[in-house]
Amino acid sequence: MVTHVPAETRGDERGALLAFIEEQRGGIRRSVLGLTDEQATSRPSASELSLAGLLKHVAEIEQGWIARAKGEPPAVHRDESNWHECFRLVGDETVESFLAYYEKVAAETESFIRAVPSLDDTFLMAKTSWNPRDEWLSMRWLCLHLIRETARHAGHADIVRESLDGATAFELVAKEQGSSWE
Repeated sequence: MVTHVPAETRGDERGALLAFIEEQRGGIRRSVLGLTDEQATSRPSASELSLAGLLKHVAEIEQGWIARAKGEPPAVHRDESNWHECFRLVGDETVESFLAYYEKVAAETESFIRAVPSLDDTFLMAKTSWNPRDEWLSMRWLCLHLIRETARHAGHADIVRESLDGATAFELVAKEQGSSWE
């Protein structure tokens, strides 16, 4: 996304990792700026992805990874039977409710990563249909994975948003900051 992440305070690796995660979250949040739920749930490109679905997915994924790192089950269990619901709003879900949920997830991530004794600490990620084997993952790996996962979907969101109404990342950042790009 078109933002600037300032250099970390010397030696603050956690701060740097968390700043890059937040930068990418911003890309997801900006993608739904000024849209109705109907617009945000539409699929204007060749992809099945919608902006609302991407927002829901990254919020659920981040919450799930942090829960696993804490040794807890994710808030929402996803498997082959309900995976399709991960990328679309269902029932009374709204963009607004997922923006609020994503803020809560972000705060939990920040608090957890700041509290772990070391980024070298590990947690067991059990074998699943999407994870080929049991493996021990470090908190550093977790942060890097969240950056990668969120950045990938922020890029998708850029394309979907531009396909929807022509708004580009530059324009969305300018709108958020109340300025123009010249």
